[in-house]
Amino acid sequence: MTIQDSPGAAAIGEEKPPALHLSPAERAAKGKAARVFASRQLHAGWEPRADRPDPVSLLESQAASRVPELVPIRYGRMMVSAFTFYRGAALIMASDLSTTPDSGIRVQACGDAHMSNFGVFASAERSLVFDVNDFDETLPGPWEWDVKRLAASLAIAGRERGFTDKQRSSIVLEMAAAYRTEMAKLSQMRDLDVWYAKLNIDSVIVDIGGQLGLDGKKKPDKGLSKAKVNAEKIVAKARTRDSMQALGKLTETVNGETRFISSPPLIVPIEELLPDERANELTGQFHKLLHSYGSTLQSDRRHLLSQFRFVGVARKVVGVGSVGTRAWVILMLGSDGQDPLLLQAKEAQPSVLAEFVGKSDYSNEGERVVAGQHLMQASSDIFLGWDKVLGLDGVYRDFYVRQLRDWKGSADTDTMIPEGMSIYGRLCGWTLARAHARSGDRMAIAGYLGSGKVFDQAIAAFSEAYADQNERDYDAMLQAVSSGRLVAITGL
Repeated sequence: MTIQDSPGAAAIGEEKPPALHLSPAERAAKGKAARVFASRQLHAGWEPRADRPDPVSLLESQAASRVPELVPIRYGRMMVSAFTFYRGAALIMASDLSTTPDSGIRVQACGDAHMSNFGVFASAERSLVFDVNDFDETLPGPWEWDVKRLAASLAIAGRERGFTDKQRSSIVLEMAAAYRTEMAKLSQMRDLDVWYAKLNIDSVIVDIGGQLGLDGKKKPDKGLSKAKVNAEKIVAKARTRDSMQALGKLTETVNGETRFISSPPLIVPIEELLPDERANELTGQFHKLLHSYGSTLQSDRRHLLSQFRFVGVARKVVGVGSVGTRAWVILMLGSDGQDPLLLQAKEAQPSVLAEFVGKSDYSNEGERVVAGQHLMQASSDIFLGWDKVLGLDGVYRDFYVRQLRDWKGSADTDTMIPEGMSIYGRLCGWTLARAHARSGDRMAIAGYLGSGKVFDQAIAAFSEAYADQNERDYDAMLQAVSSGRLVAITGL
């Protein structure tokens, strides 16, 4: 089967892979030519159109396909701050971005590339890497949309922390410059070198140490020194967030048997969620899921999965924007009973981008998520796979499956200082450029961006304008809750 014939061919980028028919110089020229109809300065603007959809109505439209009793928890989590609202407002921003200019160059987009969807986790080789770590909304689309979602998240988080206008602008400029300069570097690299590029977090900590003068070459800056200490804490904590730590937090031993704890509504064992007969029926569906999902794994990983025995399943509430979609945790144990494997089976609904860039070429939304993750990430979870499950309501739903925890960690936006957020933004910009370069025409994007700061400055201006819009939308949601239009449960 040729790449043009494969069912996922369109997910790789724009039409055919550009290397098959254009020279590097032609690809760079294509990017520069895009400035004619989508000048880089145009990215600075944000003005809501007269017929802009009501943001609350968009949230309500998502609730229609979710578990009704969990939707108020989603709203409660979004109410915490303008930043948590933004985390749940991917559909609102996708609708807005669809009206903004773009270069016409497509990549495998994350679709929800805000700063909290980047973090550290273990690679298959057991090193700690920094990468994008959420792909529920991934779909081929404009690369600019991911950059703008990331930039606005930095501006919004900076406002939450009380940073000055100048500090926020500097942070976003640093991120945009990191994206631009890394894309230029990637445009000069061989295809295989781009594919193998990854951000090893231990090396990053060392590099930060050099920037801070901890190698004796310059006087350390107190703020940057604090940023390095915080980074080391995140890394140390991430190494403890594995299956053994999750086992201790999510399970208990009763009569010598390990089972999920009950902490409704956030985690509910299936036997408490449903009557016995229906619980047994759904448990049987998860047995089938484990068997059929295994066929989507590499043969060696399928063999490894077979070494574990099924113990139990529970419904678990996860994230902010995802709350209300069906998410289950599956407990499996190895031969000695103390060798846990915790899997998460998470419902995959159509991407929020689909309405604006076109439906996925994959018939299963779980496969869409898995394919997009493999394409964007330098190293993905070895148990990442997908399947379809028949629910008790007689409806088949798409799921993707992954390990619940494997050395996972993310930055605490509530405690970041300006210097730390600046470093973090640069890491995110570098990572996003590498992810886009794997799937899209990196030479065309680099050609479009150029070597100056025109695009950086435009993105910084956009981030502040959209942060204003996000605050207006956040206020609209609070008013909807206050009026009784939306029902929210807080504190969960």
